[in-house]
Amino acid sequence: MTDLPTFIAGLPKVELHVHHVGSASPRIVAELAARHEGRTPVPADPEALAAYFEFRDFAHFIEVYLSVVDLIRDPEDVWILTHEVARELARQQVRYAELTITPYSHVSRGIPAPAFCEAIEDARRRALADFGLELRWCFDIPGEAGLPSAEETLRIALEERPDGLVSFGLGGPEIGVPRPQFRPYFDQARAAGLRSVPHAGETTGPQTIWDALNELGAERIGHGISAAQDPELLTHLAERQIGMEICPTSNVRTRAVASLDEHPLPQLVEAGLLVTINSDDPPMFGTTLNDEYAVAARLLGAGREGLAGLARNAVTASFLEPAGKQRISAEIDAYLATAG
Repeated sequence: MTDLPTFIAGLPKVELHVHHVGSASPRIVAELAARHEGRTPVPADPEALAAYFEFRDFAHFIEVYLSVVDLIRDPEDVWILTHEVARELARQQVRYAELTITPYSHVSRGIPAPAFCEAIEDARRRALADFGLELRWCFDIPGEAGLPSAEETLRIALEERPDGLVSFGLGGPEIGVPRPQFRPYFDQARAAGLRSVPHAGETTGPQTIWDALNELGAERIGHGISAAQDPELLTHLAERQIGMEICPTSNVRTRAVASLDEHPLPQLVEAGLLVTINSDDPPMFGTTLNDEYAVAARLLGAGREGLAGLARNAVTASFLEPAGKQRISAEIDAYLATAG
């Protein structure tokens, strides 16, 4: 094995920051759009989706994202989407993934919570049987929908409690959506054994990350790129080895970062943070997890050892049980020894 792209393609991986609807392939999105033609702005032509997924800014991204959410109308749509996401992850040698799911967005559109959870759970079991991929769920609050969505997300999480549910999150816009207001919901979720993984510090400054840590008990940070602006925060994150879910191409496509060459990934790694590489909403951003590892290799000047180290970081930062972590870490080591 001689080239880095081939090495990346075969590297066993863990994906920690990837969104359920945001992972819908152009084919699936186009099929769903065709089913609802005349009632959606989403084009039914897979090639036209590339232009539709050109985002002016983060607010426009949320607008487009929610238009795709509107295409998921029944439990069968949910099952197909979940199974297809698993198929694509498995093709990239992902062994374990924590998929961020926003149940509120679907339940508020008429899918009953029990049926929604039954669909994702059945797809999770099928993904393990069909692809050898272990899926877990992060139920996240859509911040743009306010506190009622937090209340409902918590209710679904605690009343339905699907077997794959491991964590509780907060997504959507950061600007105008302060983190401290969500503390009561995170407190209850954590008391019930769910782990805290809010988005913070993508389109706002370091204070949002501090709020996620101090108010929401964050154990991992979604994005968190503005930590590079605060030396004290970098030290805090490094000392506590708080997992950082970094998604470079996403940050450029939503205009959170001007260009890949200006991305703070190298600063975060140099500061000793537990950095993981992730794809966020891959088809919407024209990327894959493999592509993100290639981006990381270029930005960090990393070779096979460095990329294997990033893969191990994701295992460490995951909420997989110890035996599973040991198994995937051993597989990464064996792959590096064979391919290196």
